[in-house]
Amino acid sequence: MIARFGRGVHALRQALLDLLFPPRCVACRRGDVWFCAACRQAIEKILPPICAKCGRPLLRKPCPYCQKLPLQIDGTRATAFFEGALREAIHAFKYARRPELAQPLGELLADYLTAFPLPADALVAVPLHSARERARGYNQSRLLARVLSDRCGLPVWDNVLTRTRVTLPQVELAAAARRENVHAAFAADARVAGTRILLIDDVCTTGATMEACGLALKARGAQAVWGLAIARTR
Repeated sequence: MIARFGRGVHALRQALLDLLFPPRCVACRRGDVWFCAACRQAIEKILPPICAKCGRPLLRKPCPYCQKLPLQIDGTRATAFFEGALREAIHAFKYARRPELAQPLGELLADYLTAFPLPADALVAVPLHSARERARGYNQSRLLARVLSDRCGLPVWDNVLTRTRVTLPQVELAAAARRENVHAAFAADARVAGTRILLIDDVCTTGATMEACGLALKARGAQAVWGLAIARTR
């Protein structure tokens, strides 16, 4: 009840701000929405053929990425490449305090999951450390998971996965260092035992963060763990 009231207050506040400062597309700066239809249409989607494990476009077999750094969870997927208009939208969503972008970005996840279903009983957002979430004001992955839940009907499970320590931003690190950075940085609740979890995040690069989350979930008995992100780097 309190959470719904809080979201209602936020929605009212946002509506008033939109009247005073009408939205403009964060990518092209035109229109009256935060991420316009034309920019969304221009996004380069990641479509089959892809690697069944890491989800990257499969140019040759076996997948060279999985040969080098094989994932230890069931698989990862991303809707599109982290570039152009989508990169602008994600940056605004994360760093410019634009939580309203969760709706159009979450719809990208929903469209992908409709076209390419993944086995899941529940959605779990990749958690931020509490200090970082307080500083940002929200966990962008949790907002995405809520939009996806509204579209696909899967429940969002909050508080079954926590980040136990502060980590360096992954963008600053090389592939091997990313795994070390998030190693044992997450803890899961025993309620996930026997379930299939779909992890939700904004950007996937090497998959190290999703893998660390997935290993924590599997250590608590999760039957399967897949990851789904809005975007991935090439």
